[in-house]
Amino acid sequence: MTIRRAATALLLVIIPGCASKVSHGSGSYLFVWAGADSTSSDFLGVIDADTASPRYGTIVASIPTGMKSTHPHHTEQEMAANGHLLANGFHAGRTWLFNLSDPLHPTIETSFGDVGGYSYPHTCVRLATANVLATFQRSGEPSAMDGMSHDMARMDGVHQTGALVEMDERGTLVRATSARDTTISDRRLYPYSVLPIPKLDVAVSTTTDMDERDTLATSEWVQLWRLSDLKLQRSIALPPGPRGKENRFTGEPRLLPDGKSVYVHTFNCGLYLLRDVNTSRPSAALVTTFPDTNCGVPILAGKYWIEPVPGTHSVVSLDVSDPEHPRQVSSATVGDDDTPHWLAIDSSGRRLVLDSGGNTRGNRIYIIDLDPATGALKLDDRFRDAGSSSPGISLDGKAWPHGYRGRANPHGAVFSR
Repeated sequence: MTIRRAATALLLVIIPGCASKVSHGSGSYLFVWAGADSTSSDFLGVIDADTASPRYGTIVASIPTGMKSTHPHHTEQEMAANGHLLANGFHAGRTWLFNLSDPLHPTIETSFGDVGGYSYPHTCVRLATANVLATFQRSGEPSAMDGMSHDMARMDGVHQTGALVEMDERGTLVRATSARDTTISDRRLYPYSVLPIPKLDVAVSTTTDMDERDTLATSEWVQLWRLSDLKLQRSIALPPGPRGKENRFTGEPRLLPDGKSVYVHTFNCGLYLLRDVNTSRPSAALVTTFPDTNCGVPILAGKYWIEPVPGTHSVVSLDVSDPEHPRQVSSATVGDDDTPHWLAIDSSGRRLVLDSGGNTRGNRIYIIDLDPATGALKLDDRFRDAGSSSPGISLDGKAWPHGYRGRANPHGAVFSR
């Protein structure tokens, strides 16, 4: 035996298992939060996203939650520094905390339901304190714990208003404040997403009801809070635009590069600019619209607002250097039967992950390259199924390592750190 081989063997004895550890750079894996069919557990899947890997675009790991029909919905839009990821199964009112520090061997740290008497969480955002600020849509209505019982609960589609909740990542309550606002007549305020702005001591939240049976909840409201103690300051209604309903179903708020102005998109495809959010006289103005309705979850990458637009089966990039006059600079188009919805970005700021459900080709995941200098978007042609002539990875009919094979409906998807 040579000296080099002997030294290697000795190291493997001293540090058992080190040969199985896989080194990986930022963005080397995609974590996809997905729903299975009604007979199987929902799960988190892992896809190789390392452009230098011979397995690029292939499934490499998965872990089931042990619960069915939970309606996997939002995850955090980026992994935490500790390698953890929060993901909610909305119809079950359940949140899972995944440990993804070893991407090929994901584990579940814990899961939790109601917190502080509030139920059906939607969005979780990490604070500098390591706590989590979360929106909970409802109160006085314990979580269903599985999707089937959710369908039988509250058939009238009317619910009691939820809250903003500060907690640790394991669901331990720190503080909570109801979103009900007695200064306005609308009682259908269901916290949807939230943006904390620590430098302004402000949080901005939106109010879309996840229960589509509640046709009276038009959800044009944005709520402003004092972040330090979660005291509700005021609720403001977004003004309608030329189409009359662009202001309905407020979605995702994002802080603009000036550090004080906020864009809020709506699912009716309006984009609104909020000014003076830390004052007694905040303002909101429509700055642009997108075709059709049901616009997806956007991201802000530097000076570019990137929006999934199902009506055109595309993702568009807007230069928002002048927030009052955003200007489209690029777009990337997917298949005619795809419905672009969720976006997340890697830590380099150069790659986006898009999930897009389809009626005939199956639910798909795309990677889109972003030029941070120009805002140009381009589908990654290499990220595709073997033998396919089109970009994108279909999750329909795939075999997953935990034993499931069948249709998988993706929602939240994030890159590894």
